[in-house]
Amino acid sequence: MTRIPILRPGVLDPFPPVESALREPDGLLAAGGDLSPERLLQAYRHGIFPWYSDDEPILWWSPDPRTVFATDRVHVSTRLKRWLRQCEWSIHADGAFADVMRACAAPRRHQPTTWITVEMFDAYCRLHELGYAHSVEIRDESGQLVGGIYGIAIGRMFFGESMFSAKTNGSKVALIGLCRVLREWGFALLDAQVESRHLATLGAFAMPRECFVAHVAKACD
Repeated sequence: MTRIPILRPGVLDPFPPVESALREPDGLLAAGGDLSPERLLQAYRHGIFPWYSDDEPILWWSPDPRTVFATDRVHVSTRLKRWLRQCEWSIHADGAFADVMRACAAPRRHQPTTWITVEMFDAYCRLHELGYAHSVEIRDESGQLVGGIYGIAIGRMFFGESMFSAKTNGSKVALIGLCRVLREWGFALLDAQVESRHLATLGAFAMPRECFVAHVAKACD
């Protein structure tokens, strides 16, 4: 495996240029360092995010292309529109950030392990306390948390981290609600990091990393 730069914990080393990220695995840029608020915010401002497992060092990524949503073009199917007209769920924000993270970290049918480690949980809860990390919570008629999404907001750029559904359409409602608010506030893009079939059905598309990083630099300013 090609060697990648190693960051020192406790020292705010600059990240290497994203253009130097590996092609395989796509976007792997650096390892090590820590998850301090300063380093995390530095990473996001440069189009970089952490993603690793418990048995790995902290790994930093900037894939090419980048998967994003245009906040004014989220795809809502005809079937989902009909369902939404009679849906009585409610949408909330920043009322249960830790609960949303825990739900996102829970084992899933085809994903028994999680990348949301205890270290990641603590780091993003700290960012929430500082006003950078936010959650959208979907609650059903009984008040039960049935869906949600969380991520990081810097300037007019939102970096989505993970979402979950405890009931069918829970994550879709969270994403649609988030994008509509972001659009009203002048956020043109929502970062979705890497492609998946599920995200594509909702309107996510690939953006060349060079274009993404240029947009992030302006939006985060």
